[in-house]
Amino acid sequence: MTTRMTLLFLAATAACGAALLTSGLPVLGGLAVITGAFVLLWLVSLALGNAGIVDIFWGPGFVLAGVFYLLTTPGGPTPRGLLAVGLTTLWAVRLALHIGIRNAGAPEDFRYRKWRGEAGSSFWWISLFKVFLLQAALLWIVSSPLLLAQPEGPGAALSAGDLIGLALFVFGFAFETIADRQLSNFKRDPANRGRILQTGLWSRTRHPNYFGEAVLWWGLGLLAAPAGGWRALVGPALITFLLMKVSGVALLDAALVDRRPGYSEYIRSTPSFFPRLRRSSINSRRTA
Repeated sequence: MTTRMTLLFLAATAACGAALLTSGLPVLGGLAVITGAFVLLWLVSLALGNAGIVDIFWGPGFVLAGVFYLLTTPGGPTPRGLLAVGLTTLWAVRLALHIGIRNAGAPEDFRYRKWRGEAGSSFWWISLFKVFLLQAALLWIVSSPLLLAQPEGPGAALSAGDLIGLALFVFGFAFETIADRQLSNFKRDPANRGRILQTGLWSRTRHPNYFGEAVLWWGLGLLAAPAGGWRALVGPALITFLLMKVSGVALLDAALVDRRPGYSEYIRSTPSFFPRLRRSSINSRRTA
């Protein structure tokens, strides 16, 4: 990241965290639990010599946060809170299985290998802050709809308006799942080694999995909003910013331009995040 983007990222994260701290809900308990879990995960990564295990735990970390909020929110679980945590668990289990199967037997992810090489012998403690505690803080903020959906009150009961949030979640979950399946099937064929997937959802956007994940979090945010107010949209806003500008599109595009011949043309012909409704003439001719 550039210095400007780093400062913007830090400012956005701090603002989101401050918004949650003013909610009057027990947010610090969730932060403590998530941080403790990631510190334990860091110790496991030292034993394995692989910081990439943090990616597998990203989804289950939300389940941990959600269950903690269900058990500790005054008044007990509400239907809205149970639905939000249930939907998140569905997403988290699928994502953890997908990443776990994909990474089984594979070397450490290129991002962590690069940082390991840059830090040298100091990476063991640098990774605690640069990888694990950073992701713990981000997970705490992004998971905030799971807490904000819990409080009792006028917005605790489910209503017909919640179908919008539920529909967004289902759409985003399906979009991400289909995109991951298409990419897995593409990579499984040895004939595609070194090539770029440009069919299916990957002809509409270069990162359909990231787009689907952002959409499902906006669905969860809207689902939590009747109980949690505008703060329920803080988590979805942050994850969208991360996926578009920090750890998702920007980082992966920069890496693939160097690793995949033809990726620069793919960038020119295909939107980075938001999918187009119609395929470009370039991709239509290539498919034909």
